[in-house]
Amino acid sequence: MYNLFMKTFTLIIFLSLYLSAQTLHLAISSNPSRINPILSTDSASSEITRWIFNALITYDKDANIIPELCESYEFLDDVTLVFHLKHNILWSDGVPFSAKDVLFTYQTIISPTIYTPYASGFTHIDSVEMLDLFTLKVHYKYPYFKALEIWMMEILPEHILGAEKDLMTSKFNQAPIGTGPYILTQFAISQDSVLQANPNYFIHKPNLDKIIVHYLPDKSAEFLMLKSKKIDVGSLTPLQLERQIDHEFRENYAIYEDIAHNYSYMGFNLNNEKFKNPKVRQALSLAINRQELVDILYFGHGKVCTGPFLPGTGAFNASIVAPKQDIAKAKALLKEAGYDEEHPFEFELSTSASGSGSYSAQILQYQFAKAGIIMKLRVMEWQAFLNTVVMPRHFDAVLMGWSLGLKPDAYSIWHSESSRKGGFNFIGYHNETVDTLIKEAEKTVDQEAFNRLYQKIFTLITEDNPYLFLVIPNSITVVNKNISPVSSSIIGVMHNTIDWMKTDF
Repeated sequence: MYNLFMKTFTLIIFLSLYLSAQTLHLAISSNPSRINPILSTDSASSEITRWIFNALITYDKDANIIPELCESYEFLDDVTLVFHLKHNILWSDGVPFSAKDVLFTYQTIISPTIYTPYASGFTHIDSVEMLDLFTLKVHYKYPYFKALEIWMMEILPEHILGAEKDLMTSKFNQAPIGTGPYILTQFAISQDSVLQANPNYFIHKPNLDKIIVHYLPDKSAEFLMLKSKKIDVGSLTPLQLERQIDHEFRENYAIYEDIAHNYSYMGFNLNNEKFKNPKVRQALSLAINRQELVDILYFGHGKVCTGPFLPGTGAFNASIVAPKQDIAKAKALLKEAGYDEEHPFEFELSTSASGSGSYSAQILQYQFAKAGIIMKLRVMEWQAFLNTVVMPRHFDAVLMGWSLGLKPDAYSIWHSESSRKGGFNFIGYHNETVDTLIKEAEKTVDQEAFNRLYQKIFTLITEDNPYLFLVIPNSITVVNKNISPVSSSIIGVMHNTIDWMKTDF
């Protein structure tokens, strides 16, 4: 009897430890703004959004396009795409998903009352027709190179938002209903967010019952949480990897390192008179030692960025090299533009306090001083920076970063039409030749011809210096070794999180 009691007691303890371990702890360093896929333009919002919503199609771990909300898709011809939707999908409130939701999402994205930079891809569509509750036909105005990829945009619920008067300020943006693997149960600015597994998720209920996204604006706080094993997945800085982790840390965490799909840059307000002179922009570029940024900030775990598209893709132009620091030439160009020691070139650089922005800015300030350039710094909390500086375009220059897509689309950042309100071209870049090439590439479905056009765009943008492209860092991700199955991938280690199990017992 005693042995039976002990076995039962041991089993109960085992199960309680096992069940309590099924919480995934993550961290974000900036406040999410809107948990709505068509309005989420910052990484913090997007990170939470991806747990809650799904798209018609997605990428698998090898970056192949696969169905998600759709069962299958087919091109009837070069301009006609048909989606056949899955029948077994429910929104998290129990309402069935249907083609009505896809049509509503499309109509919302292209609405003139919605300010979303993602609308650009949908302007190439002539019509979206609902053939029945589970079939949609999309007709394009012409062959479009991203006819399929734009449908990686997550879908919104028509039954919740169909009568919404103002989506931009809707309560939905902080209490969303989705079809995804998790349901948002706790959300507040500057606090942790909590997500619970969706028991009716159409693939299967996630093995991890809960996700807690810890709000840690100080990156050192995230590192301390990692060291104390209170976070399961996190990122390391090169300094932490090289100097601050020990044998015990390596025993607890698996480390995955690869080139990141993002770059840092300094962007100029090209509507500001002082930056309209190309000689000034070139001088600022020549005053920078980019390799020094890689070495100091990243301990060599990164590379100098030479332009706007991801290395290794067909759009990348390998013939373009980053300019080497040349202080003498920088000074000469500034003198030609009317600046000298008595009348130095001065400007203010604004950046976010999160990440490495403030450290990068200080190094740049030191480098510019060698060329007689006076750069003042303005470092702000992320949301304040976004809402009071970037979006209203109240800046001389900004230090920021962009993600690099597997399939680049230059329109949203580099086409002059995207400089309108809500667009990503907030620096005001206008180049008629670039505009023409972008539009030509949009109708080019032949991959080799598309690559040639994008390599020309790459060249023209780097010659104009609207941005000073700085660094592509390496992504260093650590994952609790008690989580499995985890594998590296071109789209990151979290490609199969609904299958993850955690065994902290």
